[in-house]
Order: sequence, then C-alpha cells, then structure tokens
Amino acid sequence: MTAATSDRGSLPAGSADSPRRRWVGLVFISIAVALIIVDSTIINVAIPSIVDDLAITSTQVQWVQESYTLVFAALLLVFGTLADRYGRRRLLLLGVGVFAAASVLAALAGSGDLLIGARLIQGVGGAMVLPTTLSLINATFRGRDRGIAFAIWGSTIGGMVAVGPLLGGWLTTYYSWRWAFGINIPLGIIIVVGVLAFVVESRDAGEPRRVDSIGAVLSVLTSASLVFGLIEGRSYGWWLTNKAMVVGDWTWPFELSPIPFSFALTLLSGVAFVAWGLHRQRTGRTTLLAFSLFRIASFRNGNIAAMIVSLGEFGIILSLPLWLQNVLGYDALQTGFVLLALAGGSFVASGVSGAFGNKLSRESIVRLGILAEIIGVTGLGVVISKDATWLSVVPFLFIYGIGVGLATAQLTGVVLKDVPVEKSGQGSGTSSTARQIGSALGIAVLGTVLFTSVGASLDAKLAEIPGIPVTVQAQVVDAVVDSAGAAIPSLEARSPALADAARDAFSEGTRNSAFAAAGFLVLGFLATLRLSATAAAPRGVREAETGTEAEAETETEAGPDGAKAAQTS
Repeated sequence: MTAATSDRGSLPAGSADSPRRRWVGLVFISIAVALIIVDSTIINVAIPSIVDDLAITSTQVQWVQESYTLVFAALLLVFGTLADRYGRRRLLLLGVGVFAAASVLAALAGSGDLLIGARLIQGVGGAMVLPTTLSLINATFRGRDRGIAFAIWGSTIGGMVAVGPLLGGWLTTYYSWRWAFGINIPLGIIIVVGVLAFVVESRDAGEPRRVDSIGAVLSVLTSASLVFGLIEGRSYGWWLTNKAMVVGDWTWPFELSPIPFSFALTLLSGVAFVAWGLHRQRTGRTTLLAFSLFRIASFRNGNIAAMIVSLGEFGIILSLPLWLQNVLGYDALQTGFVLLALAGGSFVASGVSGAFGNKLSRESIVRLGILAEIIGVTGLGVVISKDATWLSVVPFLFIYGIGVGLATAQLTGVVLKDVPVEKSGQGSGTSSTARQIGSALGIAVLGTVLFTSVGASLDAKLAEIPGIPVTVQAQVVDAVVDSAGAAIPSLEARSPALADAARDAFSEGTRNSAFAAAGFLVLGFLATLRLSATAAAPRGVREAETGTEAEAETETEAGPDGAKAAQTS
C-alpha cells in the first residue's frame, strides 16, 4: 500500500528535521507573518502625516490602504498553488525580497500615486508570504504541535494588529512616516537568514501541476472590480455620474456612473471564475481554488465565518487612528499607545485560549472571541465623541483585542483541521484569501461609511450655524472629507465654531463606522453557529488525512530509516 502523498517527502533526514529546528523555524515564520501584518496596520497612524506631506485626498487615503490589501487578496490563491508546486520556503523567501524592495520604493515616494504604486508591489510580496507560512506550518507540524503552532501564528497576527500602530507612531513622531516602511528592510534580512538556516523546504510530491492562469485572471477581475466600486462609489456616483472619471486623455462618456459597470463586472467575472473552476475540476485538471475542499464542512463554514469576521475586524482600524489624531489631537505615538490596548488584549487571549483549550472546543473559543469583539466595537461606538478621552476608549479596545486574539488563532485551526497536507497550499491560500477579501471589503465599506457620514453630518451642522455662506459650507465639507480629517486642526484658527462642528461630524462618522463593524461581526458570529466540533470530512479526505498522520507517526517512531520506508512502502 502506498502512503498518502506528503510534502514531507522532500525533507532531509536526521537533525535537519529535529523538533528543536522546527520550533526555531516557527519563530522566523512568525516574524515573516508579523512583517506583512505590521505593514498593513503601521500605516494607519502615519496617514495624517502622509496627508500633510504628500497632500493626498481621502480617496487616496483609502487606496493607500486598499491597494495593498486588494492585490494581496487577489493573488493569494495563485501563490498558494505556486508554493505547493515550486517549494514553500522558496516562495516565502522570494516574497520577503519583493516586499522589502517595494518598501524602499514606498519610503522614497514623492507623491500619493507613487506611494499607491509601491503599496501594490508590496501586496504582491505579501501574497507570496502569508499562504506559504500557513502551508509550511501545516506541512511541518503534526497533532498537538500543529495546534500550538497555529495558535502562535494566529496570536502573532492579533498582536501585530496593534503593535504596528505603536511602532508606526514612534517612527512617525520622532523620525518620519517614511521610516514606517524603512523598518521592513532589516526585518526582511533577519527573516531571510533565519528561514534559510532553520526552515526546511517542502513541496507537493508527484507530477508538477499547471497553474490555472484563466482562473487567476478571473479572480483578480472579481476582487478588483468589487473593491473599486465600493471605494469610488461616493466619488463617481452610485448610479448617475456626479464626477467625470478621467484616465489619461480619456473621459467617461456616459451619464450612468462607472460604478454599476464595475459591480456588473464583479458579478460576471465571479460567476465565470466558479464555472471555469468546476469545469477544470470535472476534467481532472488542477484549479486555482480547491473546490473539492468545500465538501469539508469545517473548511466551508470556517471560511465564510473568517471572511465576515475579518470584514468587521480590520475595517475599524482605518477610522480610529484618524479620529484619535484629528479630533482628540493626539500625535502618532500617543495614538499608538492607545491602540496598544488592543495588543494587550490579544496577548491575554493567548493565555486564556491555552487555559481553556482542553475544556472548550475550538469552535466555542471562536464564538467567545467574536462576542468579545462585538462588545468591544459596540462599546467604542457608544463612547466615541469629540469630548472623549483615552480612558473611555482603552477598556473597549482591550476587550476587542481579547476577541481578536481568541477568534483569529482558533479560527485558522478550525478551517484547516480536516484539510490533507497535500492540499495545504490551496487550503491555506483559500483561508487567507477569505480573510483578505473580508479585510479589503471592510476597509472599503467602513471607509465609505466613515467619509459619507462625515460629509452628510458636517453639511447639516454647518447649515445650522448662522452667517456661513453655502459656498463656504461646501468648501469646508470638501476640505474635511478630502483630507480625511487632517484639515480639522487648521479650522480652529479660522473659526472655532467650524472646527467644533467638524470634530463633532468626524466623531459621528467614526461612531457609524464602529456600529457597522459590530453589525458585520454579529453576522460573523451567526456564521460560526454552523461550525460543528464533530463535523467530519468526506471519506476520501479522511483517508488521506489518516495516511498522512500515519506517515508522520512512522517518521517519529522509526527515525530517518523508518521515514524512508514509509515514503516508499
């Protein structure tokens, strides 16, 4: 009988695969995860400084965030498959290199457009890194050790969500926002050296698989058109054109806004992506998305929950730093210290998760985490006002951090617990894609809620102030919204009444964004109710998983010679 195909087949024997080396390797894998997660959050506290320095608009503010996340989400599936084919460690190292090089371009950017372009390239590098880290863990660890490794991986993400703003605040306040990108260079070097020394290469055994290039194009079109429509809808008009879209010398010629066309492209390309993938699966060819994995209940329902939860989790991180700096007047470092409460909650969650790990199922811990997130975000929505202080915000951020730590760490294990190792690249790529699509939609949707609410609220408040001409009202509203709130401090010298109205309106927009995030988290909690701790994988998948675990046990018990025998038996 032939043992189940395993990516462990390419691992060298002896001490190269020792437990100590695996755990040291996990440290550098976790640093690689920290690098890309920190960069997705470190920019938040630097945005006001970037607005001042590069004079970018609120739409560009969203794109500075979104360009990275969008490319990240669109390419995760592609690189997850390529990692399985060409080697997971190899793609991880390539991704870190691309990411570090793009960070140099971002640090030297002289305009908003150049910064957005650098962020696009960073997204490519990040998309190489994230699924390969998950896949390497799935291929390297077994049994209880795998659960611990996933928990460390998830806790790293939860902690870095808040450590990023603190690091960014320190660099922005005492040096420059450009160092928020420059810090990636030494970190990248550390990761490359550590991964080469302690992480063993792994890839799929058997014949190389062709990459589904058509599926890749369709997936990029689907995600790009969706996020473009959500972000640009308030600029170009949701139905009729209220602002001409200009690309080079070409101008949008229709009265109907480009946004409905963008959403139509999302629908068509999304349907085509699924249809094409199912067709390739029926003909026995490889697919970008492992559609067969969706027969596994834990994988299917876990990914749905992860996407919805990520939508609520990371979208609120866009608005809070803007509010803290532009309304409460904190500098970037002070903002980072406030957001450190989130990291504290996440680290506490790691201990709580370990204490209850043998008493509660992973699914129960995920639900507890999401409930904590709902309480924390809803509480933020209640206390946010122009007169709030950090004392009223920190407790709810701490509760929110506990929820992020619990949910993120355990949800990853739930999604991949029944995925066979030979599908780990596609499985982790799909899981990461679900999270990143949720994150991208969160930034797009909650950012739109924030700036639309600010504009409408400020317009109404200025209309109540006597003696302000309509043209001045429009100018103030445009200045506050287009600068993402950075114009508020300068209004104080012009008119305290205008500044007060702007702070009130921006607080209202931030509240609405928080309540919208809480609503999505409620949907995510409802989605977890379909997760079952006793859900079983289909028979074929169970057999593959059993074979893989048996091979791992043989390796452990018989040593190098036994491992070779298992691979050839």
